Amino acid sequence: MIISITDAAVTHIKSMLAKQPGSVGFRLSIKKTGCSGYAYLPTIITEIKADDLPLVFQKELPVFIDPTCVEFVKGTVIDYVAEQTEGLKQKRLVFINPNEKNRCGCGESFQV
Repeated sequence: MIISITDAAVTHIKSMLAKQPGSVGFRLSIKKTGCSGYAYLPTIITEIKADDLPLVFQKELPVFIDPTCVEFVKGTVIDYVAEQTEGLKQKRLVFINPNEKNRCGCGESFQV
């Protein structure tokens, strides 16, 4: 398996799919950006790209991986967590990637 997704993340992603008309799945890709090099691009998609790698997870969640980022995300666990920071409770997807060598201070980008 290229990536895995926790039950909390599956539930969150499925609720996002239900809110977007015409959605067909969840796509993970990355882009060069930020102070450390790469950023995750989790997207609810309405169209599957011809070269996307299809995966199906628990609860029949359709997931697609950009084939150009497989080597960077292999072994990644996607989770959905609530974090308390400065009096604010923030819920978000987090990426636990064994390939990361460093992450920028703001947490928006990573190096492999």
